[in-house]
Amino acid sequence: MKQLVIALLFALSSGAAWGVVNLNTATKDELVALQGIGPAKAQAILDYRAAHGPFKSVEELKDVKGIGAKNFEKLKPELSVAGTIAKGGAAPAKADAAARGTKGDIAAASAAKREPAPARAKP
Repeated sequence: MKQLVIALLFALSSGAAWGVVNLNTATKDELVALQGIGPAKAQAILDYRAAHGPFKSVEELKDVKGIGAKNFEKLKPELSVAGTIAKGGAAPAKADAAARGTKGDIAAASAAKREPAPARAKP
């Protein structure tokens, strides 16, 4: 039992126990929870995101006022932008279609994926 408690305490104190924060979906509270980010820097990140759109890379955080190179290097392992930008910088097609309300397009695309391949003629 003592070993379990020690292992739990170690896991909670290590950086691996904390999740990665997505710069494109994080709330102010999630950003403030990062070491070195207070309410003012968190708001600057949100303002930058509102003005420039989603972050294309974690490195773009260096463009936010108040985020220096040293602070960025400490934060980098805890940050991501995963799953928010499709290749080419466009929003994912499903999310874009859903935002436009084109449910028929999504249904048609889904149906096309489910169609079986044509049967081959036997010799």
